[in-house]
Amino acid sequence: MNKFVKGIAVAGLATAMSQGAIAACGDVTIAEMNWASAEFMANVDKIILEEGYGCTVELVPGATLTTFASMDTKGVPDIAPELWTQSVEAPLKAAIAAGSLHSMNPMPIMGAGEGWVVPSYTLENHPELKTVLDVIEHPELFPYNEDPSKGAFVSCPAGWGCQQINNNLFTAFDMEAKGWVLVDPGSAAGLDGAMAKAVQRGDDYFGYYWSPTAMMGKYNMQMLDFGVPFQGMDVWLSCTTQAECADPQPTSWSVSEINTIVTDSFMKNNDPKAAAYITAREYPADAMGAMLVYMADNQAGGEDAAIEFLMNHEDVWTPWVGVQAANLIKKSLN
Repeated sequence: MNKFVKGIAVAGLATAMSQGAIAACGDVTIAEMNWASAEFMANVDKIILEEGYGCTVELVPGATLTTFASMDTKGVPDIAPELWTQSVEAPLKAAIAAGSLHSMNPMPIMGAGEGWVVPSYTLENHPELKTVLDVIEHPELFPYNEDPSKGAFVSCPAGWGCQQINNNLFTAFDMEAKGWVLVDPGSAAGLDGAMAKAVQRGDDYFGYYWSPTAMMGKYNMQMLDFGVPFQGMDVWLSCTTQAECADPQPTSWSVSEINTIVTDSFMKNNDPKAAAYITAREYPADAMGAMLVYMADNQAGGEDAAIEFLMNHEDVWTPWVGVQAANLIKKSLN
C-alpha cells in the first residue's frame, strides 16, 4: 500500500469515527513472532490497545508462514505486527483482494531491510564513500587479516539464502579482480563476532547484515546505497538468488516488504480508533535499534522492552494515538 492508499485508509477511518460508527474494542489476538523486533512490537501493541483503547489482548506465538496461513484460513490471530510478506506475496494479495485481510501499514519499521553495511565512522572518515560502488574501489581500507593486500567483504554463513545472493553480487561487481576476498564467517556467531571485533577496534568493516537488529543499533552500522538500480524481481528471482546464475548483473538488493496485516473481523468488530493507531505507528530506525540493544544487553523480553519504550520514547509513540489514549497509557505506566 503506497502513501496515497494509506492516506485514503486513514481518511476512511476518520470518517467512520466522525459518523459515530465506533464499536467497543473487544477481544484481540496478536501474533508474537519469534524474533526480537516483532516480539517487542507485539507487546507495545498489547499495552497500547489495552490501556489506551480498552481492548482485551492475547499474545499468541507466531512465525511468518504459520501466522499468515492461520490468518488466511482461520482468521486468527487478528494482527501480525511485523509480517515480512515477500514469501507470501501471491496468497496475501489474493486475501487482500478478497477483503479477508488488510494491509494496515506498509513500513512499520523505517529503514528495515537487508544489504551491505559499514560502520558510521567509516563514512565520516571517508566522505567520498557514498555507495557500494565507491567502497568497491577502495579494498585497501578494509584489509583481509589473512592477506592485508586484499580487501575483506564478510558474507553470510554457508546455508543462508543471502550467501548465494552475495556470491552473485560479488561476481557481478567484479570484486575479485578489484582486490577483494569473499569471507565466509562460518556461523551467525562468526558474522556477529567479525563485526563486533572490527568496530571495537575502530577498524573499517564491510559486509552483509540486516535491520532491524541489535547489532545494527549497537554498533551504529549504516546500510549503503548500492549506486546501481534494482534490476527487477524477474532478474532477482531467476538469477541473483540462484546458484546456477551464469551471468549475474550488478543490482541493488531487493526492497524488503514488511507490513502490519490485520483480519477483516478486527476491522469490523473493534473501535476504528484502534485500527487508526495500527495504521499510524511507524518506528524510526534509531528508536527500534535502541530497543533491540536494550533487549540484548539486559536479556529483556518483549514486555519489558515495551514498557521501557513507552516510558522513555513518548515523542515517538504519542503522535500515534489520541490525547485521551495517550493519557490513559501514561497513567498505566506509573
